[in-house]
Amino acid sequence: MSSPGLALSGAVLPLPRAEGAARLAQLDTLLPPITRALAEGAALLDRDARFPFDNFALLHRHGLISEVVPRALGGGGGGLATARRIVGAIAAGESATALVLTMTYLQHRSLVRPSTRWPQAQRQAVFESAVREGALVNALRVEPDLGTPARGGLPSTVARRTETGWRLSGHKLYCTGIPALRWLSVWARTDEAQPRIGVFLVPRPAGSEDSPDRPGIRVVPSWDHLGLRASASHEVILEDIDLPFGNAVDIRLPNEWAPAGTGQRDNDAHVEQQAWTSVLLGTLYDAVARAGVDWLVSFLNTRVPGNLGAPLASLPRVQETAGEIATLLHVNQRLLDAAAQAADAGEPDDDIASGALKFTVTGNAIRVLELALQLTGNHGLSRNNPLERFHRDVLCSRIHTPQNDTILSAAGRRALAAFRNSESRG
Repeated sequence: MSSPGLALSGAVLPLPRAEGAARLAQLDTLLPPITRALAEGAALLDRDARFPFDNFALLHRHGLISEVVPRALGGGGGGLATARRIVGAIAAGESATALVLTMTYLQHRSLVRPSTRWPQAQRQAVFESAVREGALVNALRVEPDLGTPARGGLPSTVARRTETGWRLSGHKLYCTGIPALRWLSVWARTDEAQPRIGVFLVPRPAGSEDSPDRPGIRVVPSWDHLGLRASASHEVILEDIDLPFGNAVDIRLPNEWAPAGTGQRDNDAHVEQQAWTSVLLGTLYDAVARAGVDWLVSFLNTRVPGNLGAPLASLPRVQETAGEIATLLHVNQRLLDAAAQAADAGEPDDDIASGALKFTVTGNAIRVLELALQLTGNHGLSRNNPLERFHRDVLCSRIHTPQNDTILSAAGRRALAAFRNSESRG
């Protein structure tokens, strides 16, 4: 098949966006009603596992999808603290929408850095389509045999060299947001004698909501998950997609992708990307937990059992548990705010600290909703109330890279090495 190329279709521009402090004030006014609007349809989206197309149309009208795109290209030029504010507000309304937006923000941020290896034409096409059309982008990395590439191994997805570029074929899992993605950042290897691996950019023309397939891109609707059901993280079959040479946007020898084998600029980019990933994913699941606590507080203050004659909130045991919940959320806020501010100041946490943040914040979010369910019993577990949905959603935090075993093993190796070094110096 032929490549659809990089042409952008016409689209309605988003509403005017302020800059700097005025933008933050604008967000303070803009985000609460968006949270409420998204929350109204969240239960139905979850029940039907239906992708939230209307939610993204709403976000685009307010310029939120292109918030991280450079201002010079019409975006918001937002940093991590601003992205965190937006993701938190959206996750409090509908978690799958927030996850897909987070993935787009992470891709946009990786292209903003001076260290990016992507050609200018491809970067600009992704950015401009986000501004004009609200176009979404995500990485397609996981495979049936490989699993997540974060644990090593060559992908089975292959790009074969042709006279005009590359011909790409493969099978990807967990392609979050695939019904609406305009750009696929595909992890693949070349068919060269010494294979290179990396990212091939696949443009995906807009289509109808009813049929997510496009020429050469077949969606297998396999996502039937415990949580984040509206994220439509289906499988994708890529079949002989022809791409120009420039769409091999970042391919390297395998050892050049390991952080220890790259230059300092690549190491710095890796560290900052990890910081953005941990903060935005942590923010998402923290916000879901906070939405659950909002419902819990209302329930505890209005539920008056006949044998008690007073609200459940008056019981010392309930107050103690509520205090534990508040403490866990307080820790989350301090950690997330500090990490976002450090990244925006050009001093992001290293990968060990970012992993520790993800482990702590998501673990706290899970614990918060477990405590909420203990206090509410059957009411919390009923699908007539949102608490059980929030709990299902936060459990999904465990599957994002890096997973807990990787985080803790890396932290343990550093701690043990530090002890050995201190012993040798002594």
